[in-house]
Amino acid sequence: MPARSQSAVPTPLVKLDLNCDLGEGEPLARTRALMRRVTSANVACGGHGGDLKTMEACVRLARQHGVRLGAHPGPGSRSDFGRGPARVVPDEIELLLLHQVGALERVAQANGVRLHHIKLHGALYHASEENEALAKRYVAAVRRFWPQAKIYARAGGRVARVARRAGLGLWEEAFADRSYRDDGTLVPRTEPNALLTEAGLVVERVRRLLDEGEVIAASGKHIVLRPQTLCIHSDTPHAAELAQALVNELGAKCKPPVSRRNPIRPNRGRAWA
Repeated sequence: MPARSQSAVPTPLVKLDLNCDLGEGEPLARTRALMRRVTSANVACGGHGGDLKTMEACVRLARQHGVRLGAHPGPGSRSDFGRGPARVVPDEIELLLLHQVGALERVAQANGVRLHHIKLHGALYHASEENEALAKRYVAAVRRFWPQAKIYARAGGRVARVARRAGLGLWEEAFADRSYRDDGTLVPRTEPNALLTEAGLVVERVRRLLDEGEVIAASGKHIVLRPQTLCIHSDTPHAAELAQALVNELGAKCKPPVSRRNPIRPNRGRAWA
């Protein structure tokens, strides 16, 4: 019998945002296919991936399909796709964010699109969960330069806790296509079965999350999560098919994209969900 967390209790069905990391060098056809299915896009902005051309394409596709636009800054190490050891220290993260998030924001403003959220990539995402000083500097930079943007961060993690204390908008994130360890962190990609690639397993994962408020770790342990957004990675094999499976099975429980009759506006005025 798998071990169950003592605090695991059923939770009512909730509506969830479906986000995807995009503009990371995937074929444009895949970018388009995923934009038609997800409700938020985390766009690479020149660190681990992405350039001006891919940012422009993603911003326009996000506007076309009513998808929430987010920045996906990462370490500037393209050789390992920003997933190797993080070399960013707290004193450097503010400038990294200004370079990358600022670049995407300018492209978005030029196309009449508002920056909805910021989500760190790869090693930077995990390093900020492990390092309190890095998490605090990250949150402080967002609060200073993009106070209306939400932070997408690991559900139940350090960054979510710091962002909440700082009073920033926060959507806690769970992963539809990644395996979990007992402490709620992700199984490293270097280990077996770190990635879920079968549609049935992904749908089962998300159904349990919606119905029971939990995911099953690789060990069998039940982990309580209360996310507002789910992630599918664009470089997961058959990513568009996985996203479509979630739309087919769980679409009624997902937050709909922004209405095309109410287009996304530049970053001014009241924040929108």
